[in-house]
Amino acid sequence: MKLSELQSKKIISVSDGKNIGSIIDAVINSNGQIEVLLLESSRGLFNISKDMDMKIYWKEIEKIGEDVILVKKEY
Repeated sequence: MKLSELQSKKIISVSDGKNIGSIIDAVINSNGQIEVLLLESSRGLFNISKDMDMKIYWKEIEKIGEDVILVKKEY
């Protein structure tokens, strides 16, 4: 699967069903495996800080579906 294919999927938390954000980048190790997905979180009108970007570690991904990626992460 290509990174561009992952970027088109919504990232959903399995704990509460909320849309966490969109993939903007990935950290890849020396073996060519994705270790971390970097997300641009969903932002409201007054919450536009870049400090809100978050990381989803590959081990936190529960399932990659056709339209969504389900992750288990506490916030």
